[in-house]
Amino acid sequence: MKPLKDLTQWRTSTALLVGYSLILAIGALDYATGYELSLSLLYLVPVSLVAWTAGRWPGLAGALLSAAVWVTADLLAGQKYSSPFYIFWHAGTRAVILGTTALLFSALRRSIEHEKSLARIDHLTGAANARSFLEILRSEIDRSRRYKRPFTLAYIDLDNFKAVNDSQGHNTGDLLLQTVVSVMRSHARSTDIVARLGGDEFALLLPEADEKAAQPAIGKLRESLLLEMGRRGWPVTVSIGALTVAAPKLGVDELLKQVDDLMYSAKLRGKNTVSFSPEPKT
Repeated sequence: MKPLKDLTQWRTSTALLVGYSLILAIGALDYATGYELSLSLLYLVPVSLVAWTAGRWPGLAGALLSAAVWVTADLLAGQKYSSPFYIFWHAGTRAVILGTTALLFSALRRSIEHEKSLARIDHLTGAANARSFLEILRSEIDRSRRYKRPFTLAYIDLDNFKAVNDSQGHNTGDLLLQTVVSVMRSHARSTDIVARLGGDEFALLLPEADEKAAQPAIGKLRESLLLEMGRRGWPVTVSIGALTVAAPKLGVDELLKQVDDLMYSAKLRGKNTVSFSPEPKT
């Protein structure tokens, strides 16, 4: 399977090749049918395709190419202009019309992608939201089953967060949550997923991390969170439940339930600790 980045590049390159080839093909057909029959609307199709898939600048390049091909086909087909001015006028107006189409389609695509991104991100902290995290976790479970590779899932709950929120205000509470995510990200690898599940509960997914790798990493994260809370004068600690999975037989809901239970067991032991399990209960 192609990596996502390579797949995106392949789709973009394919769209450029198909789009620009279509422009030339429409130009050839435009020439064959003669200048009296205009195929102007057909140029909108490849320009829109390129702008939607490859973006604004390739779309604008397609618009300019279409205008040039369009005018060239007219001239080769026998169209006569009383002055060279009209050649440039027609080429320019066509380029503007097609360029505007390219800009509209590329802007629409960016807007849709932005909305999709917002739907997957917690607006306060910038971490993945619960919906996004569940999708990623399902994919990681499937990957682990297929390739027999481990991963570790951790739940992090803030102890005494409500007291800070009530006594120091919601602005301080929001800053505290943002700080937690910032510290988590500073300890995360590029492949790790940091998520806010809601309220003062967070999750951390560590792909390719067995018990030997995950335990010290989660321990260091807890220490860093405590140091940052202390430095800012916030009387907040963290209770963490962590579960390493080697070849998952359970689904998402069952694994989440077990790691949630581990987190609550850490709270029952007096809070401010880590409850770690090397494998899920079946």
